[in-house]
Amino acid sequence: MNTPAHLLLGAAAFGKPDKKGTYTAALFGALAPDLSLYLMVSVSIWGLDIPAQTVFRELYYSDAWQAVFAVDNSFVLWGIALSVALWLHAHVFIAFTAAALLHLAFDFPLHTHDARQHFWPVTNWVFESPFSYWDNSAHAGVVSPVALSLSAGALVLIWRSTKAIWLRVLTAALFVMEFASSGIWRVVF
Repeated sequence: MNTPAHLLLGAAAFGKPDKKGTYTAALFGALAPDLSLYLMVSVSIWGLDIPAQTVFRELYYSDAWQAVFAVDNSFVLWGIALSVALWLHAHVFIAFTAAALLHLAFDFPLHTHDARQHFWPVTNWVFESPFSYWDNSAHAGVVSPVALSLSAGALVLIWRSTKAIWLRVLTAALFVMEFASSGIWRVVF
């Protein structure tokens, strides 16, 4: 899924209006598994002046980058973190770690050749799904509208549960970003 969809779904699932800070924590938790990618891509393209084609066709698949992705996309590590959060009854930490795990749960079946080592450090095994959220040759034309629909549902849930203007504006912006990047245009045109 696109990152805006992850943020919307994480906030809708784990943000609680009666638990201060959980919406913010859920948003950051939903972002956490993609954060290293954004940082490494940004530094590579804008800091080191490496062409985007090289970044996404070579560096992304390199052992060094995949080692980083294995850590922040590990069901094992995030599961341990959630267990600690639950044990501590730390609502903000629960929202953060649960949203990260939800992110992984949606990524796992929607990455083909760009899949991650989701069970590191137990194993380096990678599940290459036949479905992709972005690759048309792997059913993105079906997956993308479903992700957009889930995002719309998440937006409605968030708006119904809070009157916080900052959260409404942010989630509306995230939905616009998801809509713009969803690939729905492949279906329309």
